[in-house]
Amino acid sequence: MKNVEHIGIAVEELEAAERLFSSLLNAQPYKRETVASEGVLTSFFQVNQTKIELLQSTDPEGVIARFIEKKGEGVHHVAFEVDDIVLEMERLKKEGFALLSETPKPGADNKLVCFLHPKTTNGMLIELCQEIKP
Repeated sequence: MKNVEHIGIAVEELEAAERLFSSLLNAQPYKRETVASEGVLTSFFQVNQTKIELLQSTDPEGVIARFIEKKGEGVHHVAFEVDDIVLEMERLKKEGFALLSETPKPGADNKLVCFLHPKTTNGMLIELCQEIKP
């Protein structure tokens, strides 16, 4: 793993959260994107090397909606950048980590992604991301 790629934060209302983070970070979001496969609308901020992804559910039964219902708004996941997501998935699987999918899938911000089950990461949802090359 190379570095923390971003921190994902579950929010109920994206526009309100964008206003709050714009004020907090003194920056505007650089991208909004819907990820239909995950049932989320995302908004990305970047300050220096730090990226924040705000996630609003587009599905009342979706993962983010269920997360907020159970735990409230807040940190949902930490994403790590990897050079080769398939190799990293294989390595982590051999180390005993549970993957939430067997193959990487397209995610937001031009990335291939895979999540590790929190039961094998001390309760924290971990995302692996690899930049999709043209």
